[in-house]
Amino acid sequence: MRAALFSATLGTFMTLGLPTVTTAAEPADALNTYLEANVLPWADDPVIVEAVSAQNAVTSGYDQAQIDALDRTWREEVGTGASALVDGVLMGPAADFLREHVSALGGTMTEVIVMDSQGLNVAASNATSDYWQGDEDKYQKTYGVGVGAVHFSEIEFDESTQIYQVQISFTLTDPATGAAIGAMTVGLDAESLM
Repeated sequence: MRAALFSATLGTFMTLGLPTVTTAAEPADALNTYLEANVLPWADDPVIVEAVSAQNAVTSGYDQAQIDALDRTWREEVGTGASALVDGVLMGPAADFLREHVSALGGTMTEVIVMDSQGLNVAASNATSDYWQGDEDKYQKTYGVGVGAVHFSEIEFDESTQIYQVQISFTLTDPATGAAIGAMTVGLDAESLM
């Protein structure tokens, strides 16, 4: 199924109003176009920048043991309905802002995750399976690389959304300083892209 979805996605991005993809370079071009048209216009909104900056002020000194403990707590508590850690990511102005943008895109975007400078969730449109993204490409190939970095994942089955998706991840910067402050990942429904 994954191979068929990947082939089909390489074959067309017509649902997005983008040109048909025929070469290996064009899927990245189409995803870049999607990113520029549908995500970057709001990615540096003050509600996002302020949430990431506020969390960085708290978590920047965390060591790996603290990060691992938080990740374990998240995994134990996600889906239980009563967790300060999970609620802190899924509720509030930044998470509401993300859900509004997911909803506005009519099903092509499945999720948005905003991470701090440690790769910890700051805000998300829906629950993620883990709290720490710092060991994943979505963080390492963006924030870990620096300002302007963008990473496109392969199409994979996502446990948190229960669909096949491709992720576009990029480094978040503070518009006032130009400094990297975190990362953002948007998940796109692979079937909606065909």
